[in-house]
Amino acid sequence: MKRSITLLLAALFVIGLRADEGMWLLNKLKQVNEAQMQKLGFKLTAEDIYAINKAAMKDGIVRLGGGFCSGEMVSAEGLFLTNHHCGYDAIQGLSSVEHDYLTDGFWAMTRKEELPGGFNVSFLQRIDDVSERINGELTDAMTEDERGAKIAEIGAKLVEEAGTENGKSAELKVMFEGNEFYVFHYITYRDVRLVGAPPSAIGKFGGDTDNWMWPRHNADFSIFRMYTGPDGEPADPSESNIPFKPKWHFPVTLQGVQEGDFAMIMGYPGSTDRFLSSYGVKLALDVEQPSRVKVRRAKLDVYDEHMDADNKVRIQYASKHAQVSNYWKYFIGQQRGLKRLHVFDKKKDQENELMAWVNADPARKAKYGSIPTLLEGGYTERAKFEKANVYMQEGAFGSEMILMGFRMYRLRMQLATDPKDAPSIAAAVAQVKAAADEMWKDYDPSTDRDVTAAMFRLIHSDVERDLQPNVMATIEKKYKGDFDAWSKDVFAKSFLTNRARLDAFLAKPTAKAMDKDLGFQASESCLNHFRNIIGPAVAASEGDLEKGYRLMVAAMREKDPNKMWYPNANSTMRLTYGTVGSYIPADAMHYDFYTTANGILEKEDNTNDEFVVPQRAHDLITARDFGRYADAKGELITGFISNNDITGGNSGSGVFNGNGELIGIAFDGNWEAMSGDIAFEPELQRTISVDIRYVLWTIDKFAGAGHLVKEMTVVERKAVPEPEAKVEEVVPATPAKTGKAVKK
Repeated sequence: MKRSITLLLAALFVIGLRADEGMWLLNKLKQVNEAQMQKLGFKLTAEDIYAINKAAMKDGIVRLGGGFCSGEMVSAEGLFLTNHHCGYDAIQGLSSVEHDYLTDGFWAMTRKEELPGGFNVSFLQRIDDVSERINGELTDAMTEDERGAKIAEIGAKLVEEAGTENGKSAELKVMFEGNEFYVFHYITYRDVRLVGAPPSAIGKFGGDTDNWMWPRHNADFSIFRMYTGPDGEPADPSESNIPFKPKWHFPVTLQGVQEGDFAMIMGYPGSTDRFLSSYGVKLALDVEQPSRVKVRRAKLDVYDEHMDADNKVRIQYASKHAQVSNYWKYFIGQQRGLKRLHVFDKKKDQENELMAWVNADPARKAKYGSIPTLLEGGYTERAKFEKANVYMQEGAFGSEMILMGFRMYRLRMQLATDPKDAPSIAAAVAQVKAAADEMWKDYDPSTDRDVTAAMFRLIHSDVERDLQPNVMATIEKKYKGDFDAWSKDVFAKSFLTNRARLDAFLAKPTAKAMDKDLGFQASESCLNHFRNIIGPAVAASEGDLEKGYRLMVAAMREKDPNKMWYPNANSTMRLTYGTVGSYIPADAMHYDFYTTANGILEKEDNTNDEFVVPQRAHDLITARDFGRYADAKGELITGFISNNDITGGNSGSGVFNGNGELIGIAFDGNWEAMSGDIAFEPELQRTISVDIRYVLWTIDKFAGAGHLVKEMTVVERKAVPEPEAKVEEVVPATPAKTGKAVKK
């Protein structure tokens, strides 16, 4: 389990604060960041970004699902942009061999052609600082468990007070590692429809090879539209629904960016570990990351084999493969970055400096002197179980068959406790059927059979025997350690791996049938092992680690009270600001701040699935048919980099200039700074964004869906706009005041 860190590392240990580092809370911008932002080129105010009693930029920022990605409103009719890889699951779910939207792309030429997205979106309403209320009921005499229980109790009351009327919700978030607390209020909309997506050859150009790399040339975007009930309120999907009318939508500019231009990003970064201790870095390097990389690579090898052999499987497993692959490469890069940048040594020096300050004063020593003991002890205990923990998470639970067994556990318990309670049995059966419907939509038993064999083989070979689930004894004894034979037998007989067998069982479910089923036996063995052995073993160290980090954060803030602080990312809306700019990745190398369509043709290789260029795109680029989306030199800019501070969850976040106009969509970090979630590297860390002009060119010129561009508020500051373009010149300060462009 990754430790969440809750403060700005460089603010304490590096002289000065760079504008590019920081994931800032919106309700703190006025007192902490506004002046610095304006010095860098921000022409608006903090109130234009975050306000409660009037429309502000926050009202145009979209949270996808529970925060897996971000997006931004770009029209008064509910259109929003996000990444192609954020919409990938929806696109894949709508695809089939007959309608392969992954390969061919999808464009709704009318609103009736828009397709159900299958996920919800939310908007932040306000942020309440409830630190005083919660801290007032916490005492130093409490254990970490007692603190946690009290925080949960108060948090539940606060969430209840917020109400749950149609679409409304609230979430308590712990900040600064248990030192501050905030309630975030949201409104959620349930009718989201796919409007447009480029073919994967454009949206995912470069594939795994280019993932996390710069330079990049992929148009990583997709377009969705939100709908509401006729009354404008959140509603379930319905033909009678109307397009959402946002409080704010962002103008889209064709002006482009130059080196040194101000750039800010708003979205929902998932998690960072900026204050991970040296003990945590060591455990990550020695055990956690190598384990995740090895298990994920084994799973990807199976996926690749089956996806290459069957076009239907390729479509079914495209999203699963992308999810596994993305963080497989991420962990490789993070290991490389942590070692190359000597992060362990830097952390050690920082901890020594902090403790020297602590030990210089008896009162501080009494309060904070236990920090090293708590952290070292916690990680020493955790290290005993870390590999088993990771292999269970990534390996055993990487089997879809095992997960399906988990989803039947409620039914198993009901059958065991009261098999004559017909209503409860029926409810549990309905739950299983719903899970089965979701699973079988994109499920290939032969692929899962080989994944299951590979995962359990790895657990058997790499994890200490007494930390393996009991099902291993059956495989060793009955199948003589042949994991392929075991998996083949399970998949040939279990109701977990065949829909007809499952439906037959659910028609007349019994505890005896579940206990005899080979698949459910394996699933129950893994669940019990994780719940009763691995989970409690890992949890035993959490108390010391939580207290150690909480005290460390408090000590750091006390040591330097005048520093600018920001809490670690935790899937809440944040703003990061900095500038567009090039960087030097290594000795004798220099990377420019932008890429052009010329690079697409340079990389083109139609014998390699990752670098196929659709013929129409090839022809348009060769003819240099870029229209008004070309820059002053006639080039089509495809992407740019900035020194903004982002992480997972920021995917799809809008990148804005000093006027609050959309200049791009963030989609990746760079390979040289993959350790950035743990230690920000100001000279190396870059955010990779697709230039909004490439997005619009793809929609308009490539796809012929110019009606979508006309729906947007396009800002063009060029001498001769194309006659067919809908051009609206915007007064720079106006969008942040009204959310709409003002025509001159």
